[in-house]
Amino acid sequence: MQDLTVHLFDARGVAKRFRHAAIFGALEQLNRGEIMRFVNDHEPVPLLQQIRQRYQDQVQIVAVSQQPGEVVFDFSVFPAGSDQDDATPPPVGSCGGGGGGCGCSGG
Repeated sequence: MQDLTVHLFDARGVAKRFRHAAIFGALEQLNRGEIMRFVNDHEPVPLLQQIRQRYQDQVQIVAVSQQPGEVVFDFSVFPAGSDQDDATPPPVGSCGGGGGGCGCSGG
């Protein structure tokens, strides 16, 4: 198995009105074998629902840690249940993002 690249996204340092757009923009830039480690000060229930609705099984969400004041999730473009070594994941987003910078992340 290849080494996975983990990119930290600490949402606590992003203004609340920009957070979701910044997170979706970052997700659109993930390539195969990369993980976005998302850190926040609370469990982002609406965000997780939006990610599941928008990307369905194209983005895997894994809870890493859930402590008061700091929750951590890993987001990756490996579809759930796929063989991560051999499978090529489908493009992230409806317009073929997945590292291509599609520009549709604004909503």
